[in-house]
Amino acid sequence: MLRFARTFPILTLAATLALAAQPASEPVDINTATPAQLKALPGMGDAYVRRIIAGRPYTAKNQLVLRGVLPQAAYELIASRIIAHRPAR
Repeated sequence: MLRFARTFPILTLAATLALAAQPASEPVDINTATPAQLKALPGMGDAYVRRIIAGRPYTAKNQLVLRGVLPQAAYELIASRIIAHRPAR
């Protein structure tokens, strides 16, 4: 029991820090995001960022996979963090 009592505050602190590290920001619009914003997404390197920018505009975020810009696995890492606002005409 004493061992748990010493470990519990450390585990609580670790969990708090892990939650704080996750950004609670707005989704990134793949049609207007800067290269730095795209690169900040999980799994996005320079090559994927260049491909996303080159394929603009997108009418839906799943077009990243449909057009072959990203593989399904890479898309699944960022799908909940991106949006694709339709470009103004």
